[in-house]
Amino acid sequence: MPHYPLPPAVELCYKNYPERVRGKLLSLRDLILETAGLTEGVGKIEEALKWGQPSFLTPETKSGSTIRIDQTKADNGQYAIYFHCQTNLVDRFRELYPQEMTYGGNRSIIFDQDDEVPTAALQHCIAMALTYHLNK
Repeated sequence: MPHYPLPPAVELCYKNYPERVRGKLLSLRDLILETAGLTEGVGKIEEALKWGQPSFLTPETKSGSTIRIDQTKADNGQYAIYFHCQTNLVDRFRELYPQEMTYGGNRSIIFDQDDEVPTAALQHCIAMALTYHLNK
C-alpha cells in the first residue's frame, strides 16, 4: 500500500490520541485512503481537521460527503467513523450491514478497540460516502 504523508496539523492531532486508539484511527485512515484510490470518480482526497477531527474530503471532484474519524467522547477505548448526519448514509449502512457493525444514531459507525473490523463491509460504506454526491 502506498504511503500517504500526513498534513502537519493532522499529524499533531493523531499524536494527541491515546496510543491504544491512535493505531486504530491510523488503520481507518489507511482504509479510507486505499478505498478512495480504488473507487471510480473520487479523485484526490484532501485531509484536514474539521471540528478538531481528522477529516477526508473530495474537493477535486466534489463526489463525496466528508468523512471524519475520532475516538468517542468517553475515553473508553472506543473510536468511530463519522458521516454527515443530514445524509441517509448511516441508514443505508444499517440496512446493508445490520449485524456487522454498531451504529451511533444517524452519524457514525462505532468500534471498540478490541473489535475485529469488518473490512469489506466498512470499505463498501466508505466508498458509498466518497461517492455520495455522484449517486444521490
